[in-house]
Amino acid sequence: MSWLRFYLPLHVLMAACLCHSIKAPTTSSQQSFRTDLFNFYHSLILADGKETTVHLMKDIPKRYYFVLEESRVLSPFTITVTPCDVPIEWSILVHKASASLPGKETQGDHDTQEVSKSQKAPSVVSTIFNYKGNSVETYMGMSSHSALYMLEFLSTERDTHITVYLTTDTTSGHLYPELPMDPRIDVIGVGHTTVTLTWKHSPSVLQHRESIQYCLLVNEKHNYKSLCAAETAIRSSGMKLPPTLALSLSPYLLEPQQVMILSNSELSIINKVSSGEVRQICMGTKNTYTVPNLSPSTQYYFDVFVVNLLTNASAAYTGTFARTLEEPEPKVTELKDGKVIQVVLDGQKQKSYSLQYQARHKKVQFSFQLCRGQVRVHITRNGKTVASENISGLKYFSLKGKLLDTYLVQLRSTEESNSSVKVQVSPHFHKPLFPLLPESLKIKSFSKLRTCNSVTVAWLGTQEKSKYCVYKRRIEEDQVWRELQSADRCSGPESRHKSEKVLCKYFYDLNLQRAVTTETIKGLDAGTLYLFDVYLFGPSGIPVRYHSKVVKTRKKC
Repeated sequence: MSWLRFYLPLHVLMAACLCHSIKAPTTSSQQSFRTDLFNFYHSLILADGKETTVHLMKDIPKRYYFVLEESRVLSPFTITVTPCDVPIEWSILVHKASASLPGKETQGDHDTQEVSKSQKAPSVVSTIFNYKGNSVETYMGMSSHSALYMLEFLSTERDTHITVYLTTDTTSGHLYPELPMDPRIDVIGVGHTTVTLTWKHSPSVLQHRESIQYCLLVNEKHNYKSLCAAETAIRSSGMKLPPTLALSLSPYLLEPQQVMILSNSELSIINKVSSGEVRQICMGTKNTYTVPNLSPSTQYYFDVFVVNLLTNASAAYTGTFARTLEEPEPKVTELKDGKVIQVVLDGQKQKSYSLQYQARHKKVQFSFQLCRGQVRVHITRNGKTVASENISGLKYFSLKGKLLDTYLVQLRSTEESNSSVKVQVSPHFHKPLFPLLPESLKIKSFSKLRTCNSVTVAWLGTQEKSKYCVYKRRIEEDQVWRELQSADRCSGPESRHKSEKVLCKYFYDLNLQRAVTTETIKGLDAGTLYLFDVYLFGPSGIPVRYHSKVVKTRKKC
């Protein structure tokens, strides 16, 4: 409605208000209403059919006006106010024109007397609606008389902003999507890291599927009664959130604290704020959704908004909350003296594996042999940490405590791929699980000694007489990387085919400088790649595997 359209009716209404304001009993709000009419032409006119953003300063009321013209039938109108932060107070006042108005053409004393009577009639000024809170509220009214309406807004907590939507055309559709008769969100499943939600379809989705979608907000703080309130909260945490980022799916540039995930036609935006993550997930028109990647034993709040993609207007379902299940206690395996166990760890889920041991001696020794990957070892005694480090190869922890001390060993993969490790605990320090090891477990080959059918390899030994077994296997070039990366350093010769065995021999030297042995392996094919392994056996019979070596024989000799 344009300003020119209301110029004459407003002029008449203002005159009526001034004439009747002398004797009419009024409230303070009504007096304020009349005072504002003096400055009506300089006031804020509320646009019809458009959402208006109103900024409020603390304790300073702000007023907007609109006029409805006289009509032969009742004319409907609606006003929707959406607080975007703190609770506000707002009210609607109406001033209706009297039956006889000043400015009417008069003839004779009789008419003059009628005008005089009309001037003494009380003004029809009333408050037809008031509200205090932070919920989205809609007032629906009907009018058949010319009337001037005033909306007054007040924030008593702090500066804030709201949105106001007025429409007098209820036949051309709704700016805001419609909510179902039951706007609740139902929690139909709760896991350790997931929550499954469902809600009834919005009538708007059924009518305008292409331009309507659902967006879900997940956070650990509280429910939000509007998307406007949620965006304000995120911004107040230091974020610079584009106004309709999660709704219009526009390619805004994300801030460093934001992560966008687009998969299976779903857009997820994770905002890293001081109070935790705030996730915005838009899933089209699906009305059932499982929220993934939550933390165990944590309470989350869930809000669903049905959004009009053409106008970015939204309506909020009634929010809900749920607490994820507690993470189950890791299974604890009992360690027994001298017994060796092998543990496989899941690198992707980063789950730890727990082993418990009750000491029957004051001194105990924990032995670890890394088979594959990388593993972190954490040992506590009666709840207090006594050792914690990453292990590679072989590692011993010799600890001294009291009888019946309780040791807890926690193992965790530090790589994304799976890892495995062998573990033993023993009070017998003089009977180690693994053999005495050389300074290096590398196998060396001599390029100058290579022929078309033989290669020469060497490895370090120790001062302890031990058994060494050599194995070979023919491989293709595209297998080299995989074989070296996936090698299980804990597997022994029992996993090898008998045809791969080259020889076994005993060797040692009291002088470590001379504790080196070589072996020439014959009967090989020309121009062929071979994988060589050496296994060292100690008194316990448990083998230690040297690092595999790949050597290629000469193609021509």
